[in-house]
Amino acid sequence: MKIIGADERLAEKRGAKILITGPTGVGKTSLLRTVDPKHTLFIDAEAGDLSVRDIPVDTIRVDDWRIAVDLACRIGGPNPSFPPTSAYSAAHYEALGGALPKADTYDTVFLDSITEITRLSFRHAEQMPEATSARTGAKDTRAAYGLHGRQMVHWLQQLQHAREKNVVFVAVLEKVVDEFNRFIEWRPQLEGGKTGRELPAIVDQVITMNWVDFGDARPVRAFVCTVPNPWGYPAKDRSGRLEQLEPPDLGKLIAKLIPVAAAPVKAA
Repeated sequence: MKIIGADERLAEKRGAKILITGPTGVGKTSLLRTVDPKHTLFIDAEAGDLSVRDIPVDTIRVDDWRIAVDLACRIGGPNPSFPPTSAYSAAHYEALGGALPKADTYDTVFLDSITEITRLSFRHAEQMPEATSARTGAKDTRAAYGLHGRQMVHWLQQLQHAREKNVVFVAVLEKVVDEFNRFIEWRPQLEGGKTGRELPAIVDQVITMNWVDFGDARPVRAFVCTVPNPWGYPAKDRSGRLEQLEPPDLGKLIAKLIPVAAAPVKAA
């Protein structure tokens, strides 16, 4: 156990964990254009990078759950609470070769999208032995969703503990209606219920990117950052620094969340 002094804590580099959700086509992937590509790692899980194909940014493509797990381990570092045989343990981290090459140059990890990552996780979970009934040999969907929920929360917490880095999760926003087509709520599109319930508590910021109409029939794109809001969009501001509406510029948003601290003034 280590006590971190106040001055040391204030001097630590800190990143924000941000969930940005919005409807398909609103320009979530294009937010990559608003951050410094030299200091950003783009995690492409959707193969939907046409809008940013001209940006010179380092990229890792993820099309398998095991790749996603290895990547989270290398970004977040070893977790001492896991035994050597588990993912995210010190043994796992060392077997992968430690941190990613150029890891220190990346201030921001931009993941497009967590919607697709949850699909990879569930696809993996339903193939595991515990997702099969020992009695009948049939697929046990409930067990598969349970495993999927647990492994997604571990994965998110691994990235949450990458303290020095901004980690941006992009998700599709879906409109939930009942059987009579009556509106219930807006929520991120994620496979399984556990991830959706726990994700808002894991990240620092929940932001909805959408078109906002102020009554003049000329909607503009904006970040909706706080609740309650007139549209009922998901939002959360742990920093307390954001207005309800912010311009849809990820670089400026991060700068507002984590301003550069002024050097302490020494006493004469």
